[in-house]
Amino acid sequence: MTATVGDVVAALEAAYPPALAAEWDAVGLVCGDPAEEVSSVLFAVDPVPETVDEAIGRHQLLVTHHPLLLRGVHGVGADTPKGALLHRLIRGGTALFTAHTNADSADPGVSDALAAAIGLEVGGPLVSALAEPLDKIVTFIPTGPVITAVHEAMSAAGAGRIGDYSHCSFATAGTGQFKPLEGANPTIGAVGKLERVAETKLEMVLPRARREAVVAALRATHPYEEPAFDVFELAELATSRGLGRVGTLPGPEPLSTFAARVRAALPETAWGVRAAGDPDRPIRSVAVCGGAGDSALGAATATGVDAYVTADLRHHPASEHLLAGTVGRPTPALVDVAHWASEWPWCAQAADVVRRALGDRVEVAVSTRRTDPWSVGAAG
Repeated sequence: MTATVGDVVAALEAAYPPALAAEWDAVGLVCGDPAEEVSSVLFAVDPVPETVDEAIGRHQLLVTHHPLLLRGVHGVGADTPKGALLHRLIRGGTALFTAHTNADSADPGVSDALAAAIGLEVGGPLVSALAEPLDKIVTFIPTGPVITAVHEAMSAAGAGRIGDYSHCSFATAGTGQFKPLEGANPTIGAVGKLERVAETKLEMVLPRARREAVVAALRATHPYEEPAFDVFELAELATSRGLGRVGTLPGPEPLSTFAARVRAALPETAWGVRAAGDPDRPIRSVAVCGGAGDSALGAATATGVDAYVTADLRHHPASEHLLAGTVGRPTPALVDVAHWASEWPWCAQAADVVRRALGDRVEVAVSTRRTDPWSVGAAG
């Protein structure tokens, strides 16, 4: 059985859910037909001429971490740099798929691959992502077959979904009491008479975004003229997903040795590996963040790790970070690597996702072309 672009996309989106992407991001299938057959997939960090050249003619799908069209465009003419790449991919019969910030926050994701390359045992995210906001709805239904109808309607509207399970609920028996007043049209009982009815209390969780739909489904199927129900907002809890990872080395080693470890673990770049801090400082606990990690510098400090590995650290934040460590609690040593190099280990992780999902139906390959924009390193 052959695989399709859609099969590969489904595997990748299961591992790197699009819902995890930042609002400003652009992820998913950029070009290509989901129904087209795929025999080989190429994984790379960047959709640039070098990786497009490598893909066309040999691979029917190019999967990259960085988006080709991150910002909104009004046209993709072949007379523009990115438009030209898109036209070449389409003419060459190669689809393009991107997993960016959704791959950053997934578990496992980009930073897990970086941590594994360095040799860390990962304990959890550096900046935890909150789980999807949930509500719990509680309603009271007269005992009988109607319970099934209400349950099915609420499930179809989005309630009762927990992980890979649907129709989740809890029911308890009890007695409901009400007295229809003048103007009421009761399903059970009579106006002016106090009524006691055997009822079932039904409880279900639901995504907060589905609240209106679930309440509407309840009202539409509940037999009572005025169904009783409660909606509770549940506490938002941290998950194993999120930005960066925190882990530990097998044993402590000097910062100078640790920096050499990082350099050996990642592909060589003109940028190289730079460390800031006492070369003899023992390093055991480490935070990592694939890609530009300035935004998580404070979080790394708060964890109390010995070192923080990331890319694109700027002069002033790094300098102020080190200065803060001279008074009070020591701040982590910094190890700055090339942006491309910090994310390249993810390519093998993503390739494994497809390999495990589709087996021998599709071949996978990881590009080793250095697409880091910095091409010359002048030491002195």
